[in-house]
Amino acid sequence: MSDRISQLKTMLDAEPNDTFCMYGLAMEYAKQGDLDQSIAWFDKIIAIDPNHCYAYFHKAKVQEEAGDVAAACDTLCIGLEQAKAVGDAKAANEIAGYLDELT
Repeated sequence: MSDRISQLKTMLDAEPNDTFCMYGLAMEYAKQGDLDQSIAWFDKIIAIDPNHCYAYFHKAKVQEEAGDVAAACDTLCIGLEQAKAVGDAKAANEIAGYLDELT
């Protein structure tokens, strides 16, 4: 386990629903190539805050890296709906652009 992951987990112990720390963990696991752990952390973020639009975007990136393009597209479709629902035009545009690349 990297020092960064240890630090983030320690911070998360103090604030168990801190999606910022969870996002950091998801990204750190992805960077280390532990794609299953990364996806699991993105899922936790989405369960706590379904409006966290970039969790969908980066979860899809990890799913694509894992070779599951269909799952990535499904994740992006849900994320696009959420981004539109909360009025996050920037996230919606980025998610839609990525979805277009995959389809």
